[in-house]
Amino acid sequence: MPLISEFFGISIYMYYEDHNPPHFHAIYNDCKALIDIQNGCVFRGGLPTKQIKLVLAWCEIHRDELMKNWLLSKESDELMVIDALR
Repeated sequence: MPLISEFFGISIYMYYEDHNPPHFHAIYNDCKALIDIQNGCVFRGGLPTKQIKLVLAWCEIHRDELMKNWLLSKESDELMVIDALR
């Protein structure tokens, strides 16, 4: 599972053979969440409130890049690293 970004202790991953809807995995300490890219919402798992707000803001900023990575993953191409939230 390629790491595509990391910020404030949050790691963002995307699997190559993952299922729809287009999403990514956010991990913070022992907490994990799956984030729907197009709707900008958590659809499985969870993170602490502060971290989920950061992840959703990052998703909004980088939605186009995330969708490009999703399409690349379906072709088994190398994924792009996406800038961290600052």
